[in-house]
Amino acid sequence: MIRANKEDRKEVVAILVEAFEPLTEDNSINLVVKQDERRTQRMHILMEYLFDKAMRTGEVFLSDNRASCLLISYAHKDKFSFAKLLSTLRLAVGCIGIERLGKVLRRQKIVQRNYPNGKYIRPMIFAVKNEYKGTVTAAKLIMQVFKDFKNNELPVIVDTASENHVKLYQKFGLKIYNKEKELGFPIYLLRMN
Repeated sequence: MIRANKEDRKEVVAILVEAFEPLTEDNSINLVVKQDERRTQRMHILMEYLFDKAMRTGEVFLSDNRASCLLISYAHKDKFSFAKLLSTLRLAVGCIGIERLGKVLRRQKIVQRNYPNGKYIRPMIFAVKNEYKGTVTAAKLIMQVFKDFKNNELPVIVDTASENHVKLYQKFGLKIYNKEKELGFPIYLLRMN
């Protein structure tokens, strides 16, 4: 497992975009990313936003073969800063679109009400390059990171719309504690510790 640094931004963003760009079904990524002819460019903006947030508030991990990534945020480190403000504005204008902002904020409100106040660890997103799907690359990375969190005092909380991700997270000790259905697709909330 490799702890990424700012120089890995382009590589991590490429992994994330490659993994999520082909997905067309209802999910959180497609809710956030405006669905038009600039979808791939907008997806780059989202993934850059997530990378920057993880670097500000948590950690970014790469698999040893650099084919998989996992972005983590520590809630108590997510404080106001001008970098955060600028990044959020860029996301709103360049990815979401002002006319869709209400829908995305609604999703955030639905998910956020299921997160505790205070300190917790949030795996924000993980992905694997398409050529490595079906291998143990992503699972091995998650296993290495979650092994460190197993005996941690802070709860690990994740939300996902993917049933496949739910099954994977459950293998690593997370348990479903709620399922939100208000957006027309399920959002599963899982917790460890």
